[in-house]
Amino acid sequence: MKILLKGGLIINEGKQIQQDILVENERISKIAASIQDASATEINVEGKFILPGAIDDQVHFREPGLTHKATIYTESRAAVAGGITSFMEMPNTVPNTLTQELLDDKYAIAAQKSAANYSFFMGASNDNLDEVLKTNPKDVCGVKVFMGSSTGNMLVDAPQTLNNIFSQVPMLIATHCEDEATIQRNTKLAKEKYGENVPIELHPEIRSEEACYLSSSMAVDLAKKYNTRLHILHISTAKELTLFRNDIPLEEKRITAEACVHHLWFSKEDYAKKGTFIKWNPAVKQASDRDAIWKAVLDNRIDVIATDHAPHTIEEKQNTYFNAPSGGPLVQHALLALLEKSKEGIISIERVVEKTAHAPAILFEIKERGFIREGYFADLVVVNPNKAEEVTKSNIMYKCGWSPFEGTTFSHSIEKTFVNGNIVFEDGKIVSDKTGKRLLFNR
Repeated sequence: MKILLKGGLIINEGKQIQQDILVENERISKIAASIQDASATEINVEGKFILPGAIDDQVHFREPGLTHKATIYTESRAAVAGGITSFMEMPNTVPNTLTQELLDDKYAIAAQKSAANYSFFMGASNDNLDEVLKTNPKDVCGVKVFMGSSTGNMLVDAPQTLNNIFSQVPMLIATHCEDEATIQRNTKLAKEKYGENVPIELHPEIRSEEACYLSSSMAVDLAKKYNTRLHILHISTAKELTLFRNDIPLEEKRITAEACVHHLWFSKEDYAKKGTFIKWNPAVKQASDRDAIWKAVLDNRIDVIATDHAPHTIEEKQNTYFNAPSGGPLVQHALLALLEKSKEGIISIERVVEKTAHAPAILFEIKERGFIREGYFADLVVVNPNKAEEVTKSNIMYKCGWSPFEGTTFSHSIEKTFVNGNIVFEDGKIVSDKTGKRLLFNR
């Protein structure tokens, strides 16, 4: 089936231009000022924005093993409802993704169930380097190293183990950087003062700036020592920003960084109202950290914006500080949140597209996605800039049924999402699913 999008304002590669787009056989076949094709289904998108589908380089979709929280099926549907057409999922599922066989199992599930395009990180542990080295860089996004506490055997902080990983793994290594010894020391001090009733407001002091910087700087030092391709996830402090460069093009960087929507939206002041529902690792910290992260996004020390979508049930989150798990659902509302910041003048809509679509495609060397170009896959998002959308329980698509944005009214709405040329989301409903494809990489 051919689809002709007429009259939309295309936001792409730093420009805004009103043009038609012809979609055919999963791809963008033509972009021009005026296209006529009687054999195509015509859709009038005048007054709407057309963006390349967002690429989220960090999600936790919980399958296998934690499917009471989420599944690839449910969360990929929420992702496309939010304009995210491709995702990269983390290995701390149950069992942890520490063998090629377990990695293949996740791809098999996604091939049957995912509405969005997908890739899965191979997990590194203290003793699986042989398995990690079998990973194919052409169809796996990267290797994930938890240099901070994680599920099962995935905490990797022994110096020799890290040296082995950084010196031998040839493909992109993505890291969660928090120093575990610092966190444990801060936890002990908090318990001495408060016992088990530590207030949530102390979360950014327990998982502190020092914990983040010690670990991030170690990762950067290792990457420089071995010329490793390093990508540090969810930067949460101003201090860490000194580790990153903005004086070379993204294509030439060996060390890159990610910011997450929650670290750009919330600050320590929000714990009073949101409590454990905004408990993430790394922690949401000071407003000054948030402002510094925004500055680094805009000056290109931080290269991409992602979600770290990590759902838990309401019952799990409504718990005391130590018993409430860290993480929250974000894929359905991340793009809307960034468009809101665009309307506020904090970031241009062109930079939103750059940080959520173009830069992830460049950074991970994704094949034929991330841009609105002839010949590329038709992963497209139609945004209505004049239709507000309130986040309510009735329109949340996450399996967990809640959002940290509940009660927020965004000034934009996602009208349609295309994945590989198929309309998968339209007017508030999933109209097609299981349309995602495995991401491939030009490596």
